[in-house]
Amino acid sequence: MNSLKYLFFKAHKKQFTITSSNGFHLRPVAQFVTMAKTFSCQIRATFNHQTVDAKNINTLLSLSLEKNDSFILNTKGKDAKLALEKLHALFQILMQNDKEIKTLKKESHKYESVCIEAENICEGVAIAPVYHYEAKEVISKNTLSFKDAVTKALNELETLHTPIYLAQKALLDSLSKECQTLDLLTEATNHASQKLLGTKLEAKRSDYQDILQRVKKHLGIEVKLTFPHSPFILIAKDLLPSEVDLLSKTQVQGVVLKETSTLSHTAILLRSEGVVSLIADATQIPLGTTVIVDAHSGVVLYTPTSSDIEKAKSRINSDSTQQKMASTKRFNSAVTTQGETIKVLANVADVNSAKVAKEEGAEGIGLLRSEFLFKEVAPTLEEQTEAYQEIFRLFHEVTVRTLDIGGDKKLPYIHLPHEENPFLGIRGVRLFQTHPQVMEQQLHAIFLASNNQAIKIMFPMVSTVQEFKDAKAFALHVAKKHQINIEKIDFGIMIEVPSVLFLIESFNEVVDFYSIGTNDLTQYLFATERTHPTLKTDTLSPVVFSAIESIIKNATKPVSICGELASNTKAIEKLIQCGIKTLSVSPKSIAKTKEDIRDV
Repeated sequence: MNSLKYLFFKAHKKQFTITSSNGFHLRPVAQFVTMAKTFSCQIRATFNHQTVDAKNINTLLSLSLEKNDSFILNTKGKDAKLALEKLHALFQILMQNDKEIKTLKKESHKYESVCIEAENICEGVAIAPVYHYEAKEVISKNTLSFKDAVTKALNELETLHTPIYLAQKALLDSLSKECQTLDLLTEATNHASQKLLGTKLEAKRSDYQDILQRVKKHLGIEVKLTFPHSPFILIAKDLLPSEVDLLSKTQVQGVVLKETSTLSHTAILLRSEGVVSLIADATQIPLGTTVIVDAHSGVVLYTPTSSDIEKAKSRINSDSTQQKMASTKRFNSAVTTQGETIKVLANVADVNSAKVAKEEGAEGIGLLRSEFLFKEVAPTLEEQTEAYQEIFRLFHEVTVRTLDIGGDKKLPYIHLPHEENPFLGIRGVRLFQTHPQVMEQQLHAIFLASNNQAIKIMFPMVSTVQEFKDAKAFALHVAKKHQINIEKIDFGIMIEVPSVLFLIESFNEVVDFYSIGTNDLTQYLFATERTHPTLKTDTLSPVVFSAIESIIKNATKPVSICGELASNTKAIEKLIQCGIKTLSVSPKSIAKTKEDIRDV
């Protein structure tokens, strides 16, 4: 019956050719399907005599499209022509941006012992005893329904904020609409995974197992991994993407995988974590055997001689020296060619990223996103206080943003009414009105953790002077109620709502500082939701810089920038010319941002 509504519409079709060496894999497919769903028409893809719904991520993936494959996209419905044009334009961008993951070149080696030839994933050298992947399934009491378990898994994937996990979320969301039980989901993921066997996308099979395992965990069926407490080389057939995150928190020195590829999400995550890794069949090497993993030369040495070990140690030292040289200046101040010093702070999301920021050379924290404490279960006062204390000890300068939930960010225990436009509804500072208990507990924890340390508290989504006054009055009441001295705490706002641009002179009388959140400010300036799948804004638009110049010109209190624009190489010179003297960027961007500043 559904197809009958398109019966009297003209059909449109166009050939799409895969030009990316990585094929049409999960991440670009997820973006393609997201756009397809915005059109009120039938959209189907045909390849090799098989036709599938192009609004379904799982069925589109099932075509296993590789480089040089061509498929026909058919659209039929009221906006079929527009859909075809927009999807073709998006497809071209996806193919262009999906850079080839090049095989790392192997260096020649001069080891004496027998080597297992391997393919490099992440360069480096490691020496340690072998440990074989070990996991067991643990079943515990379950009180959740399948639907609730899927919801929890989707929420988890949303909070991870990486393209890989957001693509997994889209895949799970699609599969869960077709599968109403765990058995059906298991059958569907196994079937989809099986179809990728023998194709270039075979390495993406682990994504299906990963989302299945995440749902099963919430149903009381959890796979528990065990790792040694001392340095080790992990040997396994393969790893799931989520297992790489667990592994990165251990003393792993290197990884040897048998059944993956350099294109897999597992390999991508190993590279992002900087784990020395390669692909080889080393499963027969006995547990506890000391091996050398050389991911420069692409070899595993399982009976290294003393000479081999000395050569490997020498290369490890050489690699370490080079890395240190590359980052030696990260702790130095960033001074322009004109002699102007620009302060570089960090945007951090939890205790671990704060520690990374310290090591990467941050001069303080310009934005502490406090949402990390607010996960599936509401944090206690003690848990919040302890986490804030740990971060405050690391830096003399810390700016904490109060809870910024709403818009695209949701929590199961903070119930917000359904809103047609949530980005224009209850979020940020507006939570002081709707959820005063949550906000009181957060401020209480921040005050306790500060322990008379000079810190800054920043309210997000402020649109009027009265909103700021009310939020600060609320904070002062909390301090008085709990008898805490907060004389050394400054209060300021994130500038992200355009109305503030016209009220700076009035805000000057009440705030202690400003921080420009360029992500949301740009969103609201152009009335384009920042998570919109098709509409994009120009972050380097003259409009954005004009807004920043206006703020700097009229502000009499310190101004910093904590949005993504702060680490954009093309924007830094313009920001400094506007008068910005403090930038706050992601921890891994600190060294590069400082170098960019030194060239201004």
